[in-house]
Amino acid sequence: MVDTNDLESVDSSVRSYNSQQAAHQDNSNNNPEHYLQPVENIITQTKSRLSELVHGTREDHEDKEVLEKLLTQNSKGIEKLVTNLQLDGFGATGPLEQPIDLEKTITAFHPDPHTQYHENDEWKYPTDEETQMRLVVFIDNDKDDPRNWSPGKKWFLTLLLGLICFNAALGSAIVTGDIEGPMETFGVSQEVIILTITLFVIGFGFGPLLFAPLSEELGRRIIYVVTLFGAVIFIIPCGKAPNIGTLLVCRLIDGLFFSAPMCLIGGNLADMFVGKDRGVAMSVFSAAPFLGPVIGPLIGGYIGDNAGWRWLYWVLLIFSGCVYAAVVIFLPETSHSFILRKRAKKLRKITGDETYRAISELKKRSLSEITKETLSRPMFLLSELIVFLITIYMSVVYGLLYMFFFAYPVIYMEGKGWSASKTGLMFIPIAVGVLIATAVSPLFNTQYNKLAKKYTDKGILPPAELRLIPMMIGCWFVPIGLFSFAWSSYPRLSWAGPCFSGLACGFGFNCLYNPANNYIVDSYQHYAASALAAKTFVRSLWGAAVPLFTIQMYHRLGYEWASSLMAFISLACCAIPFLFYKYGAAIRERSKYAYSPDGVKTEATSDEESSTNVNKG
Repeated sequence: MVDTNDLESVDSSVRSYNSQQAAHQDNSNNNPEHYLQPVENIITQTKSRLSELVHGTREDHEDKEVLEKLLTQNSKGIEKLVTNLQLDGFGATGPLEQPIDLEKTITAFHPDPHTQYHENDEWKYPTDEETQMRLVVFIDNDKDDPRNWSPGKKWFLTLLLGLICFNAALGSAIVTGDIEGPMETFGVSQEVIILTITLFVIGFGFGPLLFAPLSEELGRRIIYVVTLFGAVIFIIPCGKAPNIGTLLVCRLIDGLFFSAPMCLIGGNLADMFVGKDRGVAMSVFSAAPFLGPVIGPLIGGYIGDNAGWRWLYWVLLIFSGCVYAAVVIFLPETSHSFILRKRAKKLRKITGDETYRAISELKKRSLSEITKETLSRPMFLLSELIVFLITIYMSVVYGLLYMFFFAYPVIYMEGKGWSASKTGLMFIPIAVGVLIATAVSPLFNTQYNKLAKKYTDKGILPPAELRLIPMMIGCWFVPIGLFSFAWSSYPRLSWAGPCFSGLACGFGFNCLYNPANNYIVDSYQHYAASALAAKTFVRSLWGAAVPLFTIQMYHRLGYEWASSLMAFISLACCAIPFLFYKYGAAIRERSKYAYSPDGVKTEATSDEESSTNVNKG
């Protein structure tokens, strides 16, 4: 997911600044507030960060001193640049969109008319008249800008990223294909073997808290390369484990390493696709976390029945190794801020001009500062009603997915005497439901764009609540599927009832997942990464806990009432999207962290008044 707290969001380029400027001139006479409202919260944040000029740790101490000197000498110019951006109406265009896009144009940065261009500077960056720096941003048709890559390349990478996510999710569930094998090998109870799934999913929750801040500093590609290598390596001791302790520890570490793609892929897609084109790409990503766990028992059952439990890990190793090779060969860096920092460093080296700076370099945070913020802010955001209830809902959905891993064996293996491989086939309808939801996702995206256009035509951001419409449709499919699953699960009845109930559940799962993420992003904007981290953390803990009590719940409540209990819970959760659709705007208006135009405007105005008073003083 894109960490909009970082000034990487300032690095990206807005298309056609001159046309925006002209449009602004036309609109300003009618209602200028409409144009400025969507961006004032981002502008305020950026203005504050640039004026603070907090310096982070750099390997090159001399370079840090040069930057400090430049910033100190030109702080008024930087302040004026940000103020001009506010007046010129730069702003966000949608969820996961880079909040401020700066284009290298003459009018945007007021270049010094006496600028001397370096012959080694192929982009011809001018010296900005106000800041006395050469601000390194993407230019029009910049071949290094991921958004300018060919559609074929972007979709190839999207499918590769989806495959990476599928691989990580598959790793959590493939071991359910043979639970009894390691029980007999190590002489332990079923609950202990279930910990191999629980610990892996716990790793999913904690990993993003570490890898998200690292990617902010080091770029995305290096995190993929290092973590997926670690994930592949730690599959080996799982397959060779001489005792249960080794297996459990290595599964936890594997979960930590495999969690990196889960927290980075959304950011990759945001780097490559503009808002209006990103919906379909995000649907591919959102399908993978559900397809992986569903396919796991399907292939795991056949492997366990025919080759033994250790081969579950060897097959996972082979598949993960192939995916890792594809990552090393084909996956490029997409982080805008990282690409531009690298370009600025190159230009400083070949020209000897220390004024070449990516805008993200104007405000650097140390890794310890980033990590502290990453760990603390998600916990604060859980006190937000929107984050809390959406997190509860997504935790229920995630828990249901992992509940099926153990509910299906109870119903089919215990109730009907089926083998693990035959039981695995019953997961196919869930996968089909997920794929159907992915297929209809472009229709939801088209509908959203039509509704949003009414607002964007006026120069304002669409209400976040428009993102809830797919949730309001898809939420009903989950309890319908669960009630059908519950009351068709009698051992004397046909296998088809519980099996095809999974179709509705799979469709509902995927219809809920992506819109929920988009709603959080639209609602919290520059705090979105922290809000999503909070959701992922709690969701993973709940998903890890569910396998520990599912079998006991089905044995004590019975097949019908155990599933009905979860159906009633999911039915109660259906009220959540409707609640926020009606009251979400009012809730955001009263929130300390959520994006609300009126609240932001007041805050921005207060900052400007304070600044004016200080200047007068």
